[in-house]
Amino acid sequence: MTGTTILELRNVTRTHGKGAAEVHALRGVDLVVRAGELVAVMGPSGSGKSTLLSLAGGLDTPSGGEVVVQDTPLSSQSKAQLAAIRRRSVGYVFQDYNLIPALTAAENVALPRELDGLSARKARVEAIAALEEMGLRAEADRFPDEMSGGQQQRVAIARALIGERRLILTDEPTGALDTETGEAVLRLLRKRCDEGAAGVLVTHEARHAAWADRIVFIRDGLIVDESAPSQRAEDLLVDDEARP
Repeated sequence: MTGTTILELRNVTRTHGKGAAEVHALRGVDLVVRAGELVAVMGPSGSGKSTLLSLAGGLDTPSGGEVVVQDTPLSSQSKAQLAAIRRRSVGYVFQDYNLIPALTAAENVALPRELDGLSARKARVEAIAALEEMGLRAEADRFPDEMSGGQQQRVAIARALIGERRLILTDEPTGALDTETGEAVLRLLRKRCDEGAAGVLVTHEARHAAWADRIVFIRDGLIVDESAPSQRAEDLLVDDEARP
């Protein structure tokens, strides 16, 4: 249901190291992301953006505070339960793709659905459909090392979007893509959120953040500002096309 809280960070902190080597990656972050909403997270390198994303997806554990996904506090879950939540509810697009080299594109995308108990045949049908949305139908049976970096990134995005993922976390998802393909990916991410998913997009690009409903600015582990995009993404695209 649109408007339902999907992700909540409550006074979340994350500290690495001890003593003189102690680094405060996050310092008491509060954030709510609702169904139907795409939130862009922006900030300089080392500000805590990727740490926030890792904690939101249950890939890391906060030093303090609580992360809640679909009304489930992640701190109360076992490792097996966390893995199940990540597999069924969270789609995560990593900067480094994290594809399995021994699996084809279709097999990489289908794997989460097979782990959920879907038959290999049905999982492949869903995987092919997801790859087709990414313009990769012809690459379905190719292995990662047979594809370009941009193609691998699109496979990773297809894997993140397959199934009924309610929370989609993306870390610079268009970094390896050309402008046209990157815009197509953002349009698809926007569509999934409009259909009821909650999305968090970490980006350095203002034009990419323009696809979001809100932009959260983070610096030195703190959320320092929050605003609506100053210009709609569609307007930015029109402006680009109008330039000589």
